[in-house]
Amino acid sequence: MIQNQLQIYFRNMRQHKLINILIISMVTMASCSKRQKADLIVINATVYTVDSCFSIANGIAIGGGKILEVGNSDNILRKFQSDRVLDIKGKYVYPGFIDAHCHFLGYGLNLTKAWLAGAKTWEEVVNRLVENQKLYPTNWVEGRGWNQNEWEVKGFPTNELLNKLFPNKPVFIVRIDGHAAIANNRALEIAGVNQGTKVSGGQIVLKNGKPTGLLIDNAMELVRSKIPAPNKATKEKALMDAQKNCFAVGLTGVHDAGLDADEVRLIDSMQREGLLKMRINTMLNPTSENYEQYIQHSPFQTDRLTVRSIKIYADGALGSRGAYLLEPYSDDPKNRGIQVESTEKLDSICAMAYQNGYQVCTHSIGDAAVRLMLDIYSKYLSKGNDLRWRIEHSQVVDSADFKRYGEYGIIPSVQTTHATSDMFWAVNRLGARIRYAYAYQQLLMQNGWLPNGSDFPIEDINPLFGFYAGVARQNHQGEPKGGFQPENALSREQALRAMTIWAAKACFEENMKGSIEPGKFADLVVLDIDLLNCDISATIRAQVLMTVLNGEVVLNKYENRNN
Repeated sequence: MIQNQLQIYFRNMRQHKLINILIISMVTMASCSKRQKADLIVINATVYTVDSCFSIANGIAIGGGKILEVGNSDNILRKFQSDRVLDIKGKYVYPGFIDAHCHFLGYGLNLTKAWLAGAKTWEEVVNRLVENQKLYPTNWVEGRGWNQNEWEVKGFPTNELLNKLFPNKPVFIVRIDGHAAIANNRALEIAGVNQGTKVSGGQIVLKNGKPTGLLIDNAMELVRSKIPAPNKATKEKALMDAQKNCFAVGLTGVHDAGLDADEVRLIDSMQREGLLKMRINTMLNPTSENYEQYIQHSPFQTDRLTVRSIKIYADGALGSRGAYLLEPYSDDPKNRGIQVESTEKLDSICAMAYQNGYQVCTHSIGDAAVRLMLDIYSKYLSKGNDLRWRIEHSQVVDSADFKRYGEYGIIPSVQTTHATSDMFWAVNRLGARIRYAYAYQQLLMQNGWLPNGSDFPIEDINPLFGFYAGVARQNHQGEPKGGFQPENALSREQALRAMTIWAAKACFEENMKGSIEPGKFADLVVLDIDLLNCDISATIRAQVLMTVLNGEVVLNKYENRNN
């Protein structure tokens, strides 16, 4: 009898155990089935969200091209499941970087032309042209990047050597700032430029009554307009090449400063085909075709393309003495620079933009150009407005004019690398006025934020160079000791915001991108260093391990390093 009871007991125990296992299995399955599906889960990271509180997390769930959740890795794994879980192993995640002022298409088109930056003499510039023609022979010899301020003899060159080496081919090479060029005699002949040619908003430099080949600002167009325009296939390749290089440095968005209607249409079509993934905010050139195609209609926007801005020019550049100053150049007492468009034309474009709900973005380097645009903008902008009209560069600002940015909600769109590129010669141009140049912290204080870009190809495309320049105020050799005018340095948090959320805000997209928050586009970059806490000199050597755009991994060095 006892034996029978024991058999019954153990049989019941086995049944209970089976039932418990079944219950546990059912609960586990139910739990798994309740976990939300994600396309990608990132865990064990240091995630700088760049939200309003500058929160730090260590896990992200991504689905449908957007951020689903940000938080603790364990919590993320409890709530989400994915076929792809990426263990970052302590590396650092930031919002995808955004360049708030560059020339994306122009950069791509320049990749096969002679690159002249860094040349130490005029002779080296010309030798580079010769070598480039051996690799890429063309009907027109083109190049960009020469900078006489980096030469031992700092005067502007003349075209005699170009005439000797290229007697039959036209040559047109653009200065680093894009506001001056040297053309050989063959190019001047094709353009019909001679000592009697007149141009408004520019200068044809003469010596002994004859053109030297040096063309400044609007004078450049006399020759450039004769160069055959690149065809569609060339532009398509340029866009794809530019995209590849931008992904490699962590850029997921750019503001392209000056495009024509056909170029915007090409970008839109390539994005819709899935070829061009980069998010692009376009600034339109003020042409009649752009007016008819875009400006007279409502601003145009897709997930990857924004068309709601007009780009205009008030002056030239400081390096070529074309920046428009209130007082003469310290190293050229008879010269105040160039106002490249009439006040009436600039005003009429602003009126057109205001009437059609478009943002105005005006290139203004000198303090006279800045004041001119502050005067014009204030005619249309009421105090407390949120139209976000921008002054691009805002490089030299009179002390009395800083407050006007805040009064009228005018956004200074800056390029911090300009300060460290210019600092050793800008004082010669400006004298005591240098105190009010490259004043990024003072400009930031006016509205509490500002966007930062690079102006590439004028500067390098790497946004971390701009981060470093903004914070350290030094060149890559650590000069000058203590930094250039360090009172106007940005904090690390400000510098990161300026190339993420504030760059997005500069084109009205802060609710779509620029920070790692639920509902926003899943645009991320993974670095091997902590930008907020590393030695500042390490930031220019940081490695981009992964770039993610819209939840898609578009650059991946991280997994290769771990295989």
